[in-house]
Amino acid sequence: MKIFTLILSVIAIVLIIFNATKLNFNALFEGESQTAIITIVAALCALILLQILRISKKIEKLSKGR
Repeated sequence: MKIFTLILSVIAIVLIIFNATKLNFNALFEGESQTAIITIVAALCALILLQILRISKKIEKLSKGR
């Protein structure tokens, strides 16, 4: 599971970097920039969910150890 979350985290980071290059700061909410912003936000949400999953697995492992 750790490798799975790591791979998905790397993919999300790559998506954020790629879409950051697509932003047009003169017209952020038009055309391709709007799609890039939506994708960046979605990738950030995915990263947050993966971190929550990783922390919950650590808590589960600690509770089973007691």
